[in-house]
Amino acid sequence: MKVSMHPSDRLPRTHDWLRPVQIAAIAGPSTPLIDAVLAGVRRAAEVRGFGWTDTPDDTTDAFVTTARIHEPLSWRHSPLFIGRKRYNLTKKPANYAFVQVPMAELHQLLQRLEAALAQPAPGPEHFDFPGLSTNGWQVLADQGGRGGTMMSLGRLLQAQTKSLRVVMVVGDDRPVAAHLFDLAGAYPRIDAADPERFHDELLLRIATHLSTREITNHRVDAAPIPAAVWRAAAAPKAMLHVSRELGARRFFTRMVRIADLVDVPAITDAVAKQYSEGCFGTHEPTIHAQVVTVTGSDHPVEKASIGENDLAVIQGVRTDGTGVLVRSVEGLSNDPPSSEAVEFELIDTVLPRVVPHPSFGIDDAVPVVRSKLHGHRGVIAYDPATVEYVPLDEPFFHYLVSCSTEAQAQGIVAAFSRSEALRNPADPRTVVFTVLPGHGLMMAEKWVPGTRPFEVLLRAMDEQRVEIANGVPQGPMSFRRDGDRMVLQLRDGVVHQGDGLRPAQVRDFDYSTDYSTAGSETACPESGTGAPRGAGAAD
Repeated sequence: MKVSMHPSDRLPRTHDWLRPVQIAAIAGPSTPLIDAVLAGVRRAAEVRGFGWTDTPDDTTDAFVTTARIHEPLSWRHSPLFIGRKRYNLTKKPANYAFVQVPMAELHQLLQRLEAALAQPAPGPEHFDFPGLSTNGWQVLADQGGRGGTMMSLGRLLQAQTKSLRVVMVVGDDRPVAAHLFDLAGAYPRIDAADPERFHDELLLRIATHLSTREITNHRVDAAPIPAAVWRAAAAPKAMLHVSRELGARRFFTRMVRIADLVDVPAITDAVAKQYSEGCFGTHEPTIHAQVVTVTGSDHPVEKASIGENDLAVIQGVRTDGTGVLVRSVEGLSNDPPSSEAVEFELIDTVLPRVVPHPSFGIDDAVPVVRSKLHGHRGVIAYDPATVEYVPLDEPFFHYLVSCSTEAQAQGIVAAFSRSEALRNPADPRTVVFTVLPGHGLMMAEKWVPGTRPFEVLLRAMDEQRVEIANGVPQGPMSFRRDGDRMVLQLRDGVVHQGDGLRPAQVRDFDYSTDYSTAGSETACPESGTGAPRGAGAAD
């Protein structure tokens, strides 16, 4: 069925793979404003030919439910946890909880969270909110340190609503804007000045999430790698080394355990028990494969201090595209690779293979990309003489996708396929990156004589030729030349480069502005990430 583009003149172009979705509305605690917003989203669904019902069945893609702020919902009443069983479904629909936050309340919450995050040693007394588990304050502190107060607020709402996807509608008698939170830490802003556009955009952003599929169905392929071959390879040692180096640079945020955020007696198949952020990997010529980090959803993995059992070997993509081909290693746990594994493998298929400089001692052609780094961080500035930025296609800046999905992999691969630095071996730029709005970045390094794996990337970061910021833009962005550097530009947000004493900052709106009285255009700009401490995710 073709997706209706009405009203096409109101919104940016959608992804070509957007499909009609089926939504089931499940009543929960609500407010008149939330009821009115959901009625508008339902009308938008009817106009586009999407399904909307209050009777879930096996065609249902997502539950849409409601909640009230600071009135924690029991997991026993959350469609995320009990919906599949209650409605006798064969598959688990996604879940979106709509919650209203009055403008004055939002302003107070942001002030309170900013004060908590500014503490030299934040503790539970600074995050005393209803609905959090005993250790929930730690999650809010860690996540706020990465993405600012809005990210802390998102985790709080996720805990209170018992939903990993939350639509926070800001406003009193009418909506001013909405923020769409997800597990990876995104919170793009949807302006409500035009009600018809607002409802349609909410629908399209939800449909974008639902139109793609996860690609984590990896398959073990080929004979195991002998332990002796593994011990002789350079890549495993390089992976352990760079893990500590990235940890020293605070590139990764501490793993989030769902039980630390909410009180749930047992985590079932409704959601993974925990997730760790980011993935990195490097090519190992002796085994003709990539060595990458394992997923953090199966068991706890701290990417800043991995061991050998936190490594996996990938060597190609399944023909159906649902995962990668994995090679076991004798003596290791052989857990599945990170969800970015398909991205890592597909990048190599669209780029040239090269024979590296003779100093590497490699006679065969290898992928032009030596090492890759996927992290939930942003880039605030870069040196165009040594670094290349390859943007995603335009729809990805307006309709965000997330980790472990086919859509994200396709977007990243398409961006890297356009890289001049990677397609031309003579190009002097040795680092290439792209930014994933609401999510993070993907960086790659070329084979540079005299360097070890990841050394080119680490040097670029240390020398500020790629200036990393904790803030991740939540929407449209670009880079503009400022002297000999390219500096991040946001539609309405505020960007401050680091100066050695103060870290780089990316803000999506001015926290000093009183949200309760300011107009929507100044109180809540379109894109960017709040980062009161300088400065979101599943891997």
